[in-house]
Amino acid sequence: MGSGTRNARKPSCFWASGVSGVIAAGETSHPGLHQIQARNYTVFLITAGFPFSHIHPLPIMASRLPLQTGYVLKGYTVGEVLGGGGFGLVYLASNELDRHKFVIKEYCPQDLVARKPDGSLEPNGPLSQTPFRTGLEKFRFEAERMSAVRHPNVISVAEYFEANNTLYMVMTHEEGRDLRWFMNKLAGDLDWGFLQQVFPPIGDGLWRMHQEGVVHLDVKPANVLLRTSGQPLLLDFGAAQTMDNDDRFGSFQTLTHGFAPPEQYLDGNLGPWTDIYGLAATIYNCITGDSPPSALKRRDGASLEKLTVSRSGAYPYTLLKAVEDALSLDQGQRPRDMHAFLSLAFGASSPAPVRD
Repeated sequence: MGSGTRNARKPSCFWASGVSGVIAAGETSHPGLHQIQARNYTVFLITAGFPFSHIHPLPIMASRLPLQTGYVLKGYTVGEVLGGGGFGLVYLASNELDRHKFVIKEYCPQDLVARKPDGSLEPNGPLSQTPFRTGLEKFRFEAERMSAVRHPNVISVAEYFEANNTLYMVMTHEEGRDLRWFMNKLAGDLDWGFLQQVFPPIGDGLWRMHQEGVVHLDVKPANVLLRTSGQPLLLDFGAAQTMDNDDRFGSFQTLTHGFAPPEQYLDGNLGPWTDIYGLAATIYNCITGDSPPSALKRRDGASLEKLTVSRSGAYPYTLLKAVEDALSLDQGQRPRDMHAFLSLAFGASSPAPVRD
């Protein structure tokens, strides 16, 4: 097991995934930690000695307008909108020369920008200028780090470029379905063989990221794609951070309840142990059909299913015990690194590290 003291960067403001407009506000029971509830997410504010007595709801702005279908962007023809989160829109696109498909992610933060008739973006008011520019630099950082990670089970970035007063990231397009689809369609049938197919390669991809000094920080079923070949692929570096930087973009952090450990909420040290928790939570979700309770609820007494008791016989004990240990609220009680976790959970089925 790893030690309880680890050096890593400490964020101070947290944006949970699924942004869809702020509708209410309130405080948690944790000193210095305040939350703004939204339809599918919570924004947590670490006040660092300046606690709020009241938090007012943020105004709900008009939905962002995507680029029009057929818009030509540096040699790519933009097609349908595939989705989007709080900070970006994702398009299916094709290369004008060979018609190969790509996925283009546009930095387009909700509630901060307006689309002009020529397709460009601009902050929608004076108060939006600073958060827009800060988020743009984080998006640029994400693109740079994604470009540096090369692994067969991690999404690859073909290029990134500036246009329309914003930034675009071009990624390879892969056909397949994410883990949520399999959990919905095959509930109760995600057996040991399925887990062996999916998680050792994904864990190895995370290990490669960690070797590059990057932590993913948003490992969850929606970010694990099973390609038509059957090979899994880790998606979305939107929350990624380096482990050697104490102050860049410290005010923004994306997390997903149930898959984020307490250090992501409570100004703790972030590192490989954080991704180990996320990967273990994803395995737990596949085994039980339910995501774990959020880390804050667990700190307040919510319990996990005891896998080594309830699922004994259906899965190897070593896997169930490794997942339980990796879901410890105490980061020092989790496996020391990703390959230690994979070895404990999957043994001989764990892949040899992919090296350059």
